[in-house]
Amino acid sequence: MSVRVVPVSIKDILEKCKSAIAVVGRQDIYTALIIILVAFISFGLGRLSGMAASRMPVAIEYVGAASVSAGSVRAADGVDTEKPVSAGGAFVASKTGEAYHFPWCSGVLRIKEENKVWFETREAAEAAGYRPAKNCKGL
Repeated sequence: MSVRVVPVSIKDILEKCKSAIAVVGRQDIYTALIIILVAFISFGLGRLSGMAASRMPVAIEYVGAASVSAGSVRAADGVDTEKPVSAGGAFVASKTGEAYHFPWCSGVLRIKEENKVWFETREAAEAAGYRPAKNCKGL
């Protein structure tokens, strides 16, 4: 059994719609339906074009502990900062505080320069009685 495909044009579809509406006898319904269909199509196309422009590709990376180089700091979230690592060490704490931080963490901004204590390793900071800061990612 074969299926015969008959080409249909938009003009044929419009004529069928007009004849169906003519049976009802209301031309204004036909105009209203066309306006509503055009509005829905325009709205949908506008939403699609807006979504395509705002989409960003998703990348999943695993970054273990933070890595420190001579010129910049690479945080555990993979973001390079512009601040150089101090010659004092890889971790900093306050003389009056209880926690140690990475040099780029926000808590370090609140520590005065004269109150900063620098450590080369986590073990050295913990041996001095400091704990990892809770608001510093990667510790």
